[in-house]
This record gives sequence, C-alpha cells and structure tokens, in this order.
Amino acid sequence: MKAIAVAHFGDTPLLMDLPRPEVKPGCILIRIAAAAVNPYDWKLVDGIMKDHMPHVFPLIMGNDGAGVVEEVGAGVTRFKTGDKVYGQFLHKPVGEGAYAEYVVVPEKAAITIAPGNIPLEDAAAAPTAGMTAIQLVEAAELAAGQVLLIVGGTGGVGSFAIQVAASNGIHVIATVSSEEGATRVKALGAKETINYMEAPVDEQLKKLHPNGIDALIDTVNDKSKFEALSEQVKKGKVTLTTKFVTNDFFLKDQKLHGGNFETKSTVEEMEKLTSLLQQGTLKVPVESRIPLEEAPVAVAQSRMGKGKGKTVIVIN
Repeated sequence: MKAIAVAHFGDTPLLMDLPRPEVKPGCILIRIAAAAVNPYDWKLVDGIMKDHMPHVFPLIMGNDGAGVVEEVGAGVTRFKTGDKVYGQFLHKPVGEGAYAEYVVVPEKAAITIAPGNIPLEDAAAAPTAGMTAIQLVEAAELAAGQVLLIVGGTGGVGSFAIQVAASNGIHVIATVSSEEGATRVKALGAKETINYMEAPVDEQLKKLHPNGIDALIDTVNDKSKFEALSEQVKKGKVTLTTKFVTNDFFLKDQKLHGGNFETKSTVEEMEKLTSLLQQGTLKVPVESRIPLEEAPVAVAQSRMGKGKGKTVIVIN
C-alpha cells in the first residue's frame, strides 16, 4: 500500500510502498478515505513521544482520519464491516498512522461512527482540532456576552473554537493576518478581528478593550507574547495556551486560572464532537484537499506555521 512515512526520527517524510497491515484481535482494519494534517504529526516524527511510547519504523504518519471498516478482529463489538468511522488513530506502537491507504486501529481508540451529514473527507479533519476547540471553550468558563480573544483564529483549532464560542453567545475577538482572514472568521461567528500584521496584538487589544477581556485562548504565541496578552485578562478569569509556554507561577502572580492546555482524547469527547457536527453547529474549515503524494509539502508548511483552516489528504 502507499503511505507517507519516515525511516528514522527527524527524517523528511516520503511516499513509500509498504505492506498492507493485518487485522489483530480487538482491532479493526480501516480503508482510509482521508487523513488530516496536524502539527502533532510532525512532532511525533521529531520524537516527542519516543520516551513514552514504543515506535515502529518505517513510521507511518497521521493521527486524524476517516474511512470505512474493511475487516474486524476477534472480540470487536463496537464496529462492523462497512461502518464509516472517524477519529484519532494514534495508538501503541506509534507509527501505524493514517497517512496510508489502510490502517489497523484498536476499537478502544478515540474513534466513532462518522457523522452522516458530511463527507468522510471533511470528517477526517475534525477530530483533534474539533475536540481541542470544544474543550478549550469549556475550560474558558465563559457565559454569553463575555469577551474571548482567540489567537490563531484562522487555524484549525481557532476556526472550530470561534464556532463553539459563538454558538454559546460568547463575544469572540479573533486574530488574523489579512482582510480575507477577517472575512473568514467573521463568517464563523467572530464579532471583532485584530490583524497582527498591522501592530502588536496586545497594543490593539488594549485600545479595543481598555478594561480587559474575560478569557484568552492562544494556539500560536511564545511565552512573552502569551503572557503580555494574559495580563489583559481580568483577574480570576482563564487564560489558556496550547503551546505549553507558561507556568503556575505566572498564573498565580496574575491571579489567573488555566495555563498550559492538553486535549483529552476519548470516545466520549469524539461523540460530543459528532453531535455538534450533525446538528450543524460546527462546520469543518477545510482549506485545501491534496493527494497523498503532496502530504510531505503540507507537513513542511505546517512546521512553518502557514496552515489556514485544515488540510485534508484525500487517499481513497
């Protein structure tokens, strides 16, 4: 089968011909329709989990995907042949990922039946970014009418978070880099935008909301920029970063809650995401669709932080 993989940690991803995996007890064999590009994919290639989980090489990339169950292993009860499924396919050992024509995944992984109202290609782009956005907005602890700044508003997580927050009546400010980006995030529900190409975001935010904001979700910034923005969050409120750039000492000093945020990936959270997708509350912000052989270029762009919306790798 065709797959995007690396032979060693840190290698450049390549299109390879690899054996089709065999189904195992407690697992399902999925014919992949599409996979999604996430920063975590290349972080795994860099070895972010090498001290925590076993790996196999060639290491096939890809956490998020969607497809059709081709075969079920002994003991499987959640799925049957022909089911359309989506979710996070990361499991032990790392390296049996979704950037491939087929993947074998434990039925206990964070996967579930795909929403029936959207194509599998779109569903593939939703799991990590969608679950992260839902959990971030929940963690922000905001009521309708309160003000939330989302830094990275045109990215995958940001695009979902805008929709989740707006659906709860939260006043969203989103950062963008262009008028096109501003139009996109306003269509998703943002009430205000800040173009970070025009002036520092913290300076613009201070002018827009001199009395402070009620929460911050930051998917982009380094420590100094995140903490500069956090200083404009009202005391006792929540500030969150997915970049793991802050610490409890800063939060305590500023009388804030939150800090470094990590997604909880479970079947229950996937089913919560499915419900919002099926209701039409969330729309998947697919920016581009590419064939499998172009995935290495998309991964390189993700490394450089150039992603807007979600990139979907169309496979079958």
